[in-house]
Amino acid sequence: MRDDFPRWYQDVLEKAQLADNGPVRGTMVIRPYAFSIWERMQADVDARIKRTGAENVYLPLFIPQSYLEREAEHVEGFSPELAVVTHAGGKELTEPVVVRPTSETVFGELMAKWVQSHRDLPMLLNQWSNVVRWELRPRLFLRTSEFLWQEGHTAHATAEDAAAYARRIHLEVYRDFLQDMLAIPVYVGVKSPRERFAGAINTMTCEAMMGDGKALQMATSHELGQNFARAFGIGYTDTSGAVRTCWTTSWGSSTRMMGGLIMSHGDQAGLRVPPRIAPIQAVVIAVKDDERTVAAAATLVDELTHAGVRARLDARSTPGFGRRIVEWELKGVPLRIEVGPRDLDAQQVTVARRDLPGKTTLVLDHVSTSASLLLDEMQAALFAQATQRLNENTTDVDTVADAITAASSGFARIPYASLGESGEDRLASNAITVRCLQTPDGELPSADATEELYAIVGRSY
Repeated sequence: MRDDFPRWYQDVLEKAQLADNGPVRGTMVIRPYAFSIWERMQADVDARIKRTGAENVYLPLFIPQSYLEREAEHVEGFSPELAVVTHAGGKELTEPVVVRPTSETVFGELMAKWVQSHRDLPMLLNQWSNVVRWELRPRLFLRTSEFLWQEGHTAHATAEDAAAYARRIHLEVYRDFLQDMLAIPVYVGVKSPRERFAGAINTMTCEAMMGDGKALQMATSHELGQNFARAFGIGYTDTSGAVRTCWTTSWGSSTRMMGGLIMSHGDQAGLRVPPRIAPIQAVVIAVKDDERTVAAAATLVDELTHAGVRARLDARSTPGFGRRIVEWELKGVPLRIEVGPRDLDAQQVTVARRDLPGKTTLVLDHVSTSASLLLDEMQAALFAQATQRLNENTTDVDTVADAITAASSGFARIPYASLGESGEDRLASNAITVRCLQTPDGELPSADATEELYAIVGRSY
């Protein structure tokens, strides 16, 4: 698997029926099983976002090119990736429009219209949409020219309020979702100045280690300062009647999380889906398609469903039993429950956990209660395995040379003061980047942190 990780990844995408290439180079087709996982991701993240007070909106796909040009650093950061429409309706457009790469500029235009008074603040908005960033080296779920995501945009009266809200989103929504639901441990930190989002004064990131030791950026949150507010005139009158400039934030996560899920937990047999996010937590397989066996398997599915387990019946006569097992292993369904004539005679079933080798038996009458316990155990086990990999493959170093060596197979942690611009240049020449900066105890620093920071460095997707 680690010998040819990219090949393994492509095989899982194909054989588990997760995604395919679209008809235009760089685009992606998300197949039903993967989309059902994405829907559960979306629902959980959306609920967490709403708990912070944000509301959902939808903004247009097309952005006037002039909007992007009003924030020079922003358009410069995205210019190589922009898809621009110059003709429509058989005519050349008076002004070209950009297919949204992100929506800071259009949100900025609208917030300038919607925010008038301090009573309108904070304005907390989020949208679920697609975006287009023309990708030269596409890889399904990781880098595609079109992908799905959520992007939040907020306006605040003060810098402190904006920073606190962006930090809350990053920890309570992104970090907690990734660790609690996807069972993926992450390093949470801030980006170095050269790695920040274009136009931001501070970027927070969640960085995960994949099965091959490379990094994947799973979610980011940005303090935009007053850059966009000044460019678009987002202001408010305070309680004394004075006109003030707002402070804004933006933050997002995408279908890249699907790629992270696959590469964090997959093994030689295919995908392994953490139970909390799995659309199918238990598949009940009728070993034979005789009436008694199928009826018993169907009853078991009903009992599991009533107990709160997302269960699916597989009573197909073809393909054969062995092939069906392989299919469900590839898809990473947490529990496989096999029901055969001999099992029924013994009033038991055969159970296989996707995270462990081998099989065990359970008393038929106890399956629905035992299943929930097994799913909880598996969720914890997957997180523990991923955490162990992250810890064992993160090396503390003191020199740039040692960081480069460590990053050949995992992450390095080095005092940021030991790097400097020349150190980041040396890392970059070896295809290594600073993934994030942390406090000495591994916490998320504030934007104006004065303590010594440590850099997590590694190769990335």
